Amino acid sequence: MPAHIPESHADLLSREKKAFACLALITSKGEPHVTPIWFDFDGENVILNTARGRLKDRIMHRHPVVALAIMDPANPYRYIQIRGPVVFESEEGGYDQICDLNLKYHGNRNYPKRPGEVRVTYKVRPEHVSTMG
Repeated sequence: MPAHIPESHADLLSREKKAFACLALITSKGEPHVTPIWFDFDGENVILNTARGRLKDRIMHRHPVVALAIMDPANPYRYIQIRGPVVFESEEGGYDQICDLNLKYHGNRNYPKRPGEVRVTYKVRPEHVSTMG
């Protein structure tokens, strides 16, 4: 069952707040792997995008449970933590989705298209949410 996003911290997930998410994963060796990543939120799921074959893609595909920490860019002592399963993975529309993220973070949809790169969209359902600040 999806966890409730507290109204007090919902702005951190908005398109207007250009916060980065720190994506935490566990490698096949049991080691932590943390990556800053762009994200979006559709009101239910956190939306992530990466290129097929990157480490975060391989881990999420193999072990689809993640943790995210999203700090307020104006006050890093105010943040939201989200843990949950990956509930969606698709290459379809992946490039369009990274262009949407480029619009959020850079103000334009002109994300560079790299030859041979396949973009993948993941959606994470928040099951555990905690906040600070």
